[in-house]
Amino acid sequence: MADPDSAKTLTGLLNGIAQGTYYGNSEITDDLLKSELYPEVPVDQFRALLDKMKGLIKSIVSADMDINQMDAFLTAQTKKQGGITAEQAAVIAKFWKNHKTKIKENMITQTRWENSLKGMNWRIDLKSQSSLPNQENAPVAIVEMEIGKNDKESDFLYLEFNETKINHMIKQLTAVEEQLTALTQST
Repeated sequence: MADPDSAKTLTGLLNGIAQGTYYGNSEITDDLLKSELYPEVPVDQFRALLDKMKGLIKSIVSADMDINQMDAFLTAQTKKQGGITAEQAAVIAKFWKNHKTKIKENMITQTRWENSLKGMNWRIDLKSQSSLPNQENAPVAIVEMEIGKNDKESDFLYLEFNETKINHMIKQLTAVEEQLTALTQST
């Protein structure tokens, strides 16, 4: 595993595992990885390597390891009988440093059942028409929220707040903040 081709090949394998497992690319199969990256390796040896790498990546992902945790984990794997080599550990570390954020975001997206807030815009306008004469030219806050799932069409929610409603909302948020502060200080 010390030659650069092996590091490149292992990097390709790890990228393929990420594509197939975490990025949802169904075109990346175990057979494709074998034929493209390890055509001369016997099937049982390739399967053992693939299972080992999938297991290591799964452990790193599920623990959401930071760099120090990952280094300790990989060092322990190099000392373990039947573990990995130092060169493989270096390739895995580099892979994780490059893919951690994207894999984490994809895992969150894949496990989200409900809609989420995808975007929000707001502005302050002057109300030009109203059924009540004293509300004309009064400032209003207009909030637009985009709510949905990443793979589906979004819904938009439009809210309009006058000064009284905003003040009420600020009081409620202040009360929530005070309660959270009290709870965190008492524990």
